[in-house]
Amino acid sequence: MSAQPGAVGILAGGGPLPARVAEAAAAEGRPVFILGFDGFAEPKVINPWPHQLVRLGAAGQMLSLLRAHGCTDLVLIGPIRRPSLRSLYPDAEGARILARLGRALFAGDDGLLAALVRILGEEGFCVRGAHEFLSHAVVPPGVLGAVAPDEQAVADIQRGIEVVHALGRMDIGQGCVVQNGLVLAVEAMEGTDRMLARAGECRQPGGGGVLVKLLKPGQDKRADMPTIGPATVRNAHLAGLRGIAFEAGHTLLTDRDACVAEANQAGLFLIAVTPEPLTR
Repeated sequence: MSAQPGAVGILAGGGPLPARVAEAAAAEGRPVFILGFDGFAEPKVINPWPHQLVRLGAAGQMLSLLRAHGCTDLVLIGPIRRPSLRSLYPDAEGARILARLGRALFAGDDGLLAALVRILGEEGFCVRGAHEFLSHAVVPPGVLGAVAPDEQAVADIQRGIEVVHALGRMDIGQGCVVQNGLVLAVEAMEGTDRMLARAGECRQPGGGGVLVKLLKPGQDKRADMPTIGPATVRNAHLAGLRGIAFEAGHTLLTDRDACVAEANQAGLFLIAVTPEPLTR
């Protein structure tokens, strides 16, 4: 007789997805424990579930809590800002983990997250991707909603794919905004919403631009998958964009129906793409 699987531990940053993962895990009959990062996790999202807030540097407390709640599988989900080393104030276990991270501390986000996933595995946990629980939040290629990109938008999407792949190979960001072949903004550590605000300030005369969001080449999907929510669509509209293209099968939609409704109301297109050259 096989052993019963343990609890799913959710290491939660901001946004609604930690609760969505919790709901999906509970629907599978798995106990759930949310470990919320203080200052990032939203209380209204995690409060309905067994949880505790911890600061980022308290790695010893985190590991103890996860083990005390019987967690065997872990999911890292929700945005957090990369902290400075001075702000961490690590506990004793945190200091040991920082030492184990070594050079990854000074690498890009992918290098750091990959090292963190490896260390959590060495600690006996199975790190799983949010998409394994939220299969409904990823979509196949195609247009969502009532608006489709025209020829110029398709060309801008292809240009954006080339730009984001170049950024991704350097572990810089997952997104950019292109308008009529001109790159208005690229995403770095400020995140998508702030990038969209900058793109709006740089908007040129003529038709609006396109937001392109992709998984970085070689990125581990178990951490920091590209995510789009209704707020992304609203901010794209405020920036004067014509639409959003995101990678099919590798992007989480926090609320697909709400994203489509927002896009339809704003007259924006939403399209799930593959990184290969696009045709109309």
